[in-house]
Amino acid sequence: SNPCLPLPVLQAAQCQMIKDLSACLLGQSLRVDCRYENKTSNPLTYEFSITKDNRKHVIHSSISVSENIYRNRANVTMHKNLVCLYLQSFTTSDEGVYMCELRATNDYTGNQMKNITVIKDKLEKCAGFSLLIQNTSWLLLLLLSLPLLQAVDFVSL
Repeated sequence: SNPCLPLPVLQAAQCQMIKDLSACLLGQSLRVDCRYENKTSNPLTYEFSITKDNRKHVIHSSISVSENIYRNRANVTMHKNLVCLYLQSFTTSDEGVYMCELRATNDYTGNQMKNITVIKDKLEKCAGFSLLIQNTSWLLLLLLSLPLLQAVDFVSL
């Protein structure tokens, strides 16, 4: 029998929703891919955090408030079965254990989480730019973050 089939509510099936967590370098940014298997159509909430020096810091979250030092550098995109964290200006001070935590509304299987240790020298370059191209708002965000273009009035474009 399949352990992932829904059981009576009192003993919900403990099935891993997160399939894979990977990290790569995209230019000067860190990209963390949190792949999951969608077992429900309920809305998904997420939290990306980093643990360093035995302290947890929230980078980007729809569950709780992210820390100031990450807020302006972090961006998350959601795709089918994939939640992506982008952290701009990634340096060795951003090394640590990254955690992806997913929660489906009204899902009683509890929190789903996975960790990955990120060390700058051991990161590979991300394969493609396809995700960036799909997400134009992120490109716009990148453009806005370039000092030269900050003076440009985007309303007139």
